[in-house]
Amino acid sequence: MPMTSELFSPLALRSGQVLGNRIAKAAMEENMAGDGQLPDRQLMALYRRWAAGGAGLLITGNVMVHAEALTGPAGVALDQAAPLKPFTEWAKAGKAGGAAMWMQINHPGRQIQADMPGVVWGPSAVGVDLGRHSSRFGRPVAMTPGQIEDTVTRFAVTAQRAELAGFDGVEIHAAHGYLLSQFLSPLVNQRTDAWAGPLENRARMLLDVVRVVRAAVSPSFAVAVKLNSADFQRGGFDTDDARQVIAMLQPLGVDLVELSGGSYESPAMTGRPADAHTQAREAYFLDLATDLVTTSPLPLMLTGGITRRDTAEKVLDSGVALIGMGTALAVTPDLPDRWRHRHEAERQLRPVTWSDKALASAASMAQVRYQMRRIARGSDPKPGAHPAYALLSEQRRQRQALRRYRAWLPASRGTAAASRPA
Repeated sequence: MPMTSELFSPLALRSGQVLGNRIAKAAMEENMAGDGQLPDRQLMALYRRWAAGGAGLLITGNVMVHAEALTGPAGVALDQAAPLKPFTEWAKAGKAGGAAMWMQINHPGRQIQADMPGVVWGPSAVGVDLGRHSSRFGRPVAMTPGQIEDTVTRFAVTAQRAELAGFDGVEIHAAHGYLLSQFLSPLVNQRTDAWAGPLENRARMLLDVVRVVRAAVSPSFAVAVKLNSADFQRGGFDTDDARQVIAMLQPLGVDLVELSGGSYESPAMTGRPADAHTQAREAYFLDLATDLVTTSPLPLMLTGGITRRDTAEKVLDSGVALIGMGTALAVTPDLPDRWRHRHEAERQLRPVTWSDKALASAASMAQVRYQMRRIARGSDPKPGAHPAYALLSEQRRQRQALRRYRAWLPASRGTAAASRPA
């Protein structure tokens, strides 16, 4: 098939679901939850705009499986106690243009801000190392076997309720240094029990999550996994590990594996300059994906830095089945339709050139959220906004959201576990 038509050809998945084309809106953490950590009219408006933009698949930002463990105070949570109607409306908004709508489901583990209530768990009591910024994150406690098993069940509950709400699938987040990724990492996972040591043990929690999720939903409901192609940390999870984990996932009914990379400690997912791993600013995980696609028994999706149609076609030509875009669609929500008519994006996000990597990563994410909030208000994106302005605006909103979350969590859970020392 000619490369030029491949981008807009359908993709059939093993669940029987068929995506209308090979373009996905990848997950970006919106941090736009309304009262009760629920999706509200802002998220509905944002996803209706993306629904009209021509992508074959929309994947939501992080939806947390544990209301006491959020990556940020404005995070969305879907557990047994959450009302389903707001999620039903969210699914409807995303599907309004004919795209499939998947929910990304996640647990942050140790990557939780120090000023948040709730719990900070990890495979081991190994904190996030960001040098002088390390104190921004809570100090984790090692999970007990019971907490691990309860968390596995939480993923199944969230997936089952997502299907009830009308979503077409879930994506289990096992990348970017969140909980399942922490268990996979030999740097973070320093346990001495059945969840540690060789890769098959470190992958145990992820594989258990996939099994219980697949069993909790219909055969026609898609189940995907987001996995790091590498953590970009010496001695960490690497491409050979990713290859083996993909092979472990194959017999478990997984439809698709999305490849990304990095963590809060090594934020490759927010952009990487050309280095030994990649010579291109765009599609900065393509070399690793090209390596993995030769042996992968599952369709692969690649996300990271794709902004132009010729880059997307190059990615598909490598054997990758689906291309994911995040930032590009926060700047140009109708980019898939533009590509269909041989047009490109007219603007790019203003680059962040700060030397402090942790601060630059935070500013990059704040810039993207600033665009998403403009879209949600019915305005056009403003990609030229200064990163410092976006970061300060984001910090102000997060302080307001933190006050709401601190008030809501103990009242909603009625448990002393909702409070912990900062």
